[in-house]
Amino acid sequence: MKITGLEVVPFETFVDRISFGQLMTDYRVVQTVTKVLTDEGIEGYYFGGHFHGDQDGLLPGDQALITQFLSPLLAGQDPFDRAEIWRQLWAAKLPENVCSVVDLVLWDLAGRVTGLPVHKLLGGARDRVKAYASSFNNLGSPDDYAAHAVECKRQGYGAYKIHPYHYWNPATGQFALPRPSHVDWDIRVCREVRAAVGDEMVLMFDPWGTYHTHEDALRVGRELQQLGFYWYEHPMPEYRVEAYRRLGDELDIPICSPEIAEGGVYTRADWILRHASDISRIDVLRGGITGVMKLAGMCEAVGMRCELHMSGFGNLQVLGATSEDVCEYYERGLLGPGARYDAAPPYLNSPCDPLTPDGFVEIPSAPGLGYEIRWEYIEEHRLPDAAVEPVAPLHPR
Repeated sequence: MKITGLEVVPFETFVDRISFGQLMTDYRVVQTVTKVLTDEGIEGYYFGGHFHGDQDGLLPGDQALITQFLSPLLAGQDPFDRAEIWRQLWAAKLPENVCSVVDLVLWDLAGRVTGLPVHKLLGGARDRVKAYASSFNNLGSPDDYAAHAVECKRQGYGAYKIHPYHYWNPATGQFALPRPSHVDWDIRVCREVRAAVGDEMVLMFDPWGTYHTHEDALRVGRELQQLGFYWYEHPMPEYRVEAYRRLGDELDIPICSPEIAEGGVYTRADWILRHASDISRIDVLRGGITGVMKLAGMCEAVGMRCELHMSGFGNLQVLGATSEDVCEYYERGLLGPGARYDAAPPYLNSPCDPLTPDGFVEIPSAPGLGYEIRWEYIEEHRLPDAAVEPVAPLHPR
């Protein structure tokens, strides 16, 4: 079997989002499905590739990179040579989400050829994983966060993660610049959520790098320790590696980072060697399944956890191939009052991650990543292909 090309199909679809405290229903987004084509007619697929992972399509420049540069580059190669193709893509200094999407379509293809879900190809470890409810940021008042956490607990979740106030003033309910965070309000949210759900519910906290001083990050971390939170995720900008090492030395609560730092497994290996965090963090758009499995193996070897960022089919397949001692939780969301999450998107026949009554998500068992695709919807909502000049392939990250 040989690769004959790569194709990206953009189409419009509609989702629910909460932005700066406002629920937006049926919000239009551009989604993409990337395809790897072969001389035997079998294809592999991946949906998404930008920002919300599975839920937002590739930007036009990334689409052009795949179709105009990578498609002819990979034509004629064996699609089962994923390790070599992964090495080629990283050596070319391509954007890591583009490298990742190519890796993901190759894994989906391998599953479809063999008739197996990807986690079985990787070496199956479990068929379900504990889920935590991951909130949208800027949900409203501290009482609104507490009520949402209680509702998630009622639905069966054993854990809840708070995304607090980002570039939004909770006192006025308005967009706020230049200060990205409101520490006093964040602490109020944490206290009210803990009081509402009780001591038995696992809580995590992710201010998404908005604490720009060590003092703010330390103050919130000490409060989280007193409230019994499980982990403290991405408190500061992640280009401050030494600041993370210092913060970890001063706190007992595990620091979970880097979440979005570029460089995939290579950046995270450096963090591990520098003792800059207690729990590593990555997702399949930061190196594909191949890169995430490399990091999971390193974390297992040094005795630390590797928690996965974002929801999605690719992350679930990795979780199905790793033990709870390495990757404990699946991030389900983002969630918020009134935002519809549980239904399948209109371009798929079934949702990615239905929640069981006891708070777990089952690993998709269909061949490949697990998609059951509604091609008629995609064709009806198809958009013109990206009409942009190809991006120079050998640019620095």
